[in-house]
Amino acid sequence: MSQTLPSTTPGTDAPAGTPKKAALASFLGSAVEYYDFFIFGSAAALIFPTVFFPDAGANAAIMSFATFGFAYIARPIGAVILGHFGDRVGRRKVLMFTLLLMGGSTFMIGCLPDFNTIGWWAPALLVLARLCQGLSAAGEQAGASSMTLEHAPDNRRAVFTSWTLTGTQGGQILAALVFIPVLALPDEIKYGIGWRIPFWLSAVVVIVAFFIRRTLHEPPAFEEAQKNAQISKLPVADLLKHHWRDVLRVVACAFIAAVSTVFGTLAIAYAKNVAGVDGTTTLWLVVGANFLALGTQPLFGMLADRIGRKPVFIYGAVASAVLTPVFLLSLESGSVPLMFLAAIGFFSFGYAAANSVWPAFYAEMFSTKVRFSGLAIGTQLGFLMAGFAPAIVAAMGGTKPGGWVQISIFTAVICLISAVSALTAKESFKIPTKQLGVK
Repeated sequence: MSQTLPSTTPGTDAPAGTPKKAALASFLGSAVEYYDFFIFGSAAALIFPTVFFPDAGANAAIMSFATFGFAYIARPIGAVILGHFGDRVGRRKVLMFTLLLMGGSTFMIGCLPDFNTIGWWAPALLVLARLCQGLSAAGEQAGASSMTLEHAPDNRRAVFTSWTLTGTQGGQILAALVFIPVLALPDEIKYGIGWRIPFWLSAVVVIVAFFIRRTLHEPPAFEEAQKNAQISKLPVADLLKHHWRDVLRVVACAFIAAVSTVFGTLAIAYAKNVAGVDGTTTLWLVVGANFLALGTQPLFGMLADRIGRKPVFIYGAVASAVLTPVFLLSLESGSVPLMFLAAIGFFSFGYAAANSVWPAFYAEMFSTKVRFSGLAIGTQLGFLMAGFAPAIVAAMGGTKPGGWVQISIFTAVICLISAVSALTAKESFKIPTKQLGVK
């Protein structure tokens, strides 16, 4: 997470250092979001079936994964609300709100009583907190990507915005490192106070991100739109009138995000239930792959600034489809070095390509007037697939013996949809920021 941010190029109208500060703020905001989401995903796979669904029997895992997916129900609603205000009153104000909401709801999850204390009220409260996480996440990456892109020099937009998604890797690494010691605790501690500690620790990351983000200014493109009275009164209406094709395109492309939940949540359950790989080992696989992605994602961003967004994104989608069965079969090999090699190839050199470039690729489809709304609504509708992927594939038998076939087919289909949708997009890497999305 100490990788040096790219330098700005002469000619940008942003204050000196602002693009770097915007990228750092985006990195930290995404780190908070994905720290929170990853500890929830890990807990859904390894802890919550015992803590919140002890009476559900064989359905405990499916019900636990369903709570993971509930956040994605709130995301489209949050996207409309937060997108409206992000395009009306500014990126910065909305991003401060999303940061505090995410951190607060995650902290509260750590305070929830378990099923043995209050019965079915416990999972109900868990779902409520998860919905608040989803509402926050609906605006976080869209706002961060919009702000960073609008601060960045025209010829460096992909590498700067790649730091929004590189923050997701930082958050997942931190979450895994915090969660690994929890799994080593005796059961009475692990299922008592132990699992709560990672949720409480999210407050530390939130505080750091808050003090950095509050020093940011609105992007020059947005300030110019305010100055010239070019702010839309109803951004969502304008979006659906002039950019509905782009919204649909982003929805389909955003299916690619399900690869991340397959890797970070579903594969953990598959490794535990089928391959007999302990939870600590699978979390170290996640740490290793995400650590390498801290370096590869900015490199993929640099490549996208040189050759375009589409080829890098499509490569990432195709590589993810091809390498999914390789990774899953490596979990059954019993060879830990082979598991690490497959995980790094699959995630750090495959999925990382699409993951790094999508903030620029999607955001450049929209004009400044509707960018926050377009990016938020398009991605959050597409991310529904990512949210319910674990529950869907678990219901298909993906966490049972031979389930690598169902997981691989599911991943291949969503990657194909994403790649074909990307092919229909206009290449935008040479278009000046002020002319993006102009109809």
